[in-house]
Formats: sequence, C-alpha cells, structure tokens
Amino acid sequence: MALRNIRTLGDNILRKKSRPIDKINDRILTLIEDMKETMYEAQGVGLAAPQVGILKRLVVIDVGEGPIVLINPEIIETKGNVLDEEGCLSIPDQQGKVERPEYVKAKALNEKGEAIIIEGRELLARAICHELDHLDGVLYIDKIVKGDEK
Repeated sequence: MALRNIRTLGDNILRKKSRPIDKINDRILTLIEDMKETMYEAQGVGLAAPQVGILKRLVVIDVGEGPIVLINPEIIETKGNVLDEEGCLSIPDQQGKVERPEYVKAKALNEKGEAIIIEGRELLARAICHELDHLDGVLYIDKIVKGDEK
C-alpha cells in the first residue's frame, strides 16, 4: 500500500467529472487500499478518487464505524435538511456551513463487485453527499451558505 498525494484547490482535476469503473481489477483494488491509507493518514472521514488524481467513480468513507467503499455510487433517496460545518482534505484549513440532507440512501458496488445499498444519517449522510459531489467536480465551497465562510 502507498500514500497518495491529495490534490488541493487549484488543481483542475478536482473540477472534472469522473468516469464509471467498468471492471474491478487489481489496479482498482490497490487504489482502494491506497485511498483508505491516505484518508486515515490525513485524518479525514472520506476521500474520492479525483482527490488523489484519478478520475474514477470511487469513494472511501469512514465516520468511525469502519471503512465503506463505494464504486459507481448514486444517491437514490434523501430526506430532511441539516446546516452544519464542513471541510475537505483538498481545501485544508477552511470550513463553511453547507446544507445537506439529514438522511441519504445510495446504491453502489463494493470492492467485491457486489451491489449494495447504504443508508446514512447525519455525518454519514453528509460524507456520502460530499464525496459523491467530488465525482462530479463539485466542491463543498460551491455550496457554502453565504455569510458563513471561515
């Protein structure tokens, strides 16, 4: 496993749309392990492949309950709204208030290629939305509620 460099604001790759993963091979499995290691080393709760320079629809998340791997994820249901502080490993030392759903249901593949459904509330819901935004070139700073920048 290897630590990957986390791309930061100003790197154009963060604004590009990621491509679906059509085959889970050894390269993808290595990327998943590298992304987990990188996320933990950076003390983040999530990391999307574009943040390490790979335009693939892949995210890893851990809100303290163990790692979650989502390949080609799609949000299929949301409920409620919560305004809360958010930050990003690609935008160090900044935070802002972003409105996100309180509840999220998403479908994806896991690292074994199995279809999964994940449901999350509060921090997990926020992390899912935040990381999936990265796959479409959207950053949390695009969604900050004006007047709440820090």
